[in-house]
Amino acid sequence: MRRLRALLSGVATAALAAAGLAAFAAQQASGASADATALSNRWYAAAPYLMPHDNNPPDAGAIMDASGLKAFQLAFILAPNGGGCSPTWDGTSPVSSDTAVASVISAIRAKGGVVSVSIGGYGGTKLGQTCSDAAATAAAYQQVITKYQLKAIDFDLEEPEYENTAAIAREIGAAKILQQNNPGLYVSVTTAGTADGTGWFGKQMLNEAKAQGFTPNNFSIMPFDGGFNGAAAQTSALTNFNGILRSTFGWDEATAYAHEGFSGMNGRSDTGEYFTQADFQTVLDFATGHHMDRFTFWSLNRDRQCTPPDNNGKTSGTCSSVAQSNWDFAKYSVKFAGVTPPTTIPPTTPPPTGSCAAAAWSSGAVYTGGNTVSYGGHTWKAKWWTQNETPGSTGEWGVWQDLGPC
Repeated sequence: MRRLRALLSGVATAALAAAGLAAFAAQQASGASADATALSNRWYAAAPYLMPHDNNPPDAGAIMDASGLKAFQLAFILAPNGGGCSPTWDGTSPVSSDTAVASVISAIRAKGGVVSVSIGGYGGTKLGQTCSDAAATAAAYQQVITKYQLKAIDFDLEEPEYENTAAIAREIGAAKILQQNNPGLYVSVTTAGTADGTGWFGKQMLNEAKAQGFTPNNFSIMPFDGGFNGAAAQTSALTNFNGILRSTFGWDEATAYAHEGFSGMNGRSDTGEYFTQADFQTVLDFATGHHMDRFTFWSLNRDRQCTPPDNNGKTSGTCSSVAQSNWDFAKYSVKFAGVTPPTTIPPTTPPPTGSCAAAAWSSGAVYTGGNTVSYGGHTWKAKWWTQNETPGSTGEWGVWQDLGPC
């Protein structure tokens, strides 16, 4: 209502009043109001990734209370699994009919938080691959911006899409159109990191952006899954990426850092690298010391301790595989935003047991493919034979498929 009263204050005309009412009605219909204007772009730059549908989504409000975090990067917007040029969550849930993610967004905003939405990612088919041109791609993303009243969006350009020059041209063209049509929109472009900064396809993406005259708020690299060994290797990659930005766009060092971002992976990476809280602190010091524009990580779904803490040497989509307290890594994003995380952590609420129809999981029972159990208030289905593997302990690569809350 504050936004509506502001629109109607002073000497507003009848036409302006009607426009304000229409905007307010659209927000109410979508189930999500616009982000709080009191929070700066620094929060969008500090927003860690959260998958609202997969990998045992944590409660955003609990994270906010415990860590001081106020910004979330919701992932991912993809093309429909069956093909087409309309936005979906994870290729399966159309944005047009979504209520579940809209509810998450509303809850975050009700607590004074903000959201950005990320498109692309590692898996699935991207809209840049299926839409006919940049304008059509932008129109699909505009549906997401309009529905959720977004002030920020992330283009996560990874393989195999970033190996497709036509698709990348459409994505960059779409980003430029969205930037022009949504004044003040915070736009980040995230791509793979290498020891040299980024690889050949990442450099081609930068050249495409230069050719189209497109400059986002930042180009972020992901220095993991490429033979990295802790923070020193990551800061070296960020230094090298700064050189690539300078040579590509003709920027000086400070300007390049002001358009550079870091997107890390907390805990154990897909390829068995380890990034601890100490590594995050070192990279955070580097980022703030060089006045970089963005500091984020994949993901909040993983920002909790596994059982056992090392997850038997496996990478998980739902925990970090390193010793930690819940939301340890989120606090580094909070610091990047310029806020001191709380020192007193609110008491945690035990996972809901719900009204699960499936029998409770038992560590001693043997399960085969198709068997279902209940655990932590969710129903889980076994993909193959298993015994004594805790549901959720190894995420999307494990034996148990999360069928959602009971």
